[in-house]
Amino acid sequence: MAIDNRAGSIFGLYNAGDSSLNLSNSVSVHSSPGLSQLSPYLSIDPSYLQTQPEYLTLEGASQKRGRLELAFSQIGGLCMTGGLIGGGQGLYRGLIETSAAGHIGKIRRTQVINYVTKRGSATANMLGVIAVMYSGLGCLLYYSRGSKEDSFNTVGAGTLTGLLYKSTSGLRKCAIGGGIGLALSSMYVLFSSRDKITEKYGI
Repeated sequence: MAIDNRAGSIFGLYNAGDSSLNLSNSVSVHSSPGLSQLSPYLSIDPSYLQTQPEYLTLEGASQKRGRLELAFSQIGGLCMTGGLIGGGQGLYRGLIETSAAGHIGKIRRTQVINYVTKRGSATANMLGVIAVMYSGLGCLLYYSRGSKEDSFNTVGAGTLTGLLYKSTSGLRKCAIGGGIGLALSSMYVLFSSRDKITEKYGI
């Protein structure tokens, strides 16, 4: 039986010595005149590819997430935080109450779970409502001021949130809620802008 001994051939389909099939000859592929060189693997113009991420920007960059995009993470984060805090309080309270009542076994376990779920859901609901108010008022201030973002939006949204949340509890508690919102939002602004304050006043 004859065996094909041609060097570089695969089942005799082509001959490696054939100069017309030399794969080492590189061909420069270009797009239309004036455009950059095309990729020989993708056959597309690299200039059309997006080279920067949409939201992952460096500190001080102009492109940042707006208040509407941040609202979703703020609401979800506060709801989860409220659930964890309330669940911890419910667990502590449930252990004390069931121990004082002398409950043991399944009865005590059921009572502790009830304390955890009830307290956790209540705290998560409270912080979730506050987050929705703050995010909504912040977006309202942001768009009403011509999409201008500064510390005034944060402080104003925090103060209005405290006033609105306690608006049904009388003027005194409403004022206290507004003061708490003003204090918390001002502390956040001072903390987040500490570098700018240090550079400006040399503190």
